[in-house]
Amino acid sequence: MTETTTIALIRHGQTPWNAEFRIQGRTDIDLNDTGREQARFAAKELDDSWNIVTSSPLSRASETAAIIAEGLGLSGPAHVDHLVERNFGRAEGLTAGDELEAVRLPGGFVDSETEAEVSARGLLALEHLRDTYAGKNVIAVSHGSFIRLTLQGLFDLTMPRINNAAVSIVTFTPDGWSLDTVNGVPAHELV
Repeated sequence: MTETTTIALIRHGQTPWNAEFRIQGRTDIDLNDTGREQARFAAKELDDSWNIVTSSPLSRASETAAIIAEGLGLSGPAHVDHLVERNFGRAEGLTAGDELEAVRLPGGFVDSETEAEVSARGLLALEHLRDTYAGKNVIAVSHGSFIRLTLQGLFDLTMPRINNAAVSIVTFTPDGWSLDTVNGVPAHELV
């Protein structure tokens, strides 16, 4: 691979479950009006250098990606299965409390995908995007835990919570992957 490929990982906009602090995982919850506005704002924050819009197949990511694509005058989104959110097993739909604690395990929850599994799948997703869209600037709308764990695994850094509609950018060059921004903040400013 000799071409530079840049990937903007964007978390979907807010959903009703985000507003209620419910764990969504693979449960397919639509955006709310706040989430749609966040997606429109994300599109305004991006410049015209982006070529392709992709997304997780879940509706909250797909709708966010469609809003961003429209705002940038791009087609899409193309769905990429590897971009789907972490499977949180029995924790999906729960909020903090006794019921959630009853299904908590070290590093996850009963019947959930492990952090290592998510991180490995995230690297596969980045490699797929890099290889499929070599030399392009790719927007990939996904999910908070997926983005955080992918970046943690790739760069061996502790990542902050990924905010709704926030942009995190990675670049692949012949020297390998580099981290440009997380939640719109330059990587060198991360503490």
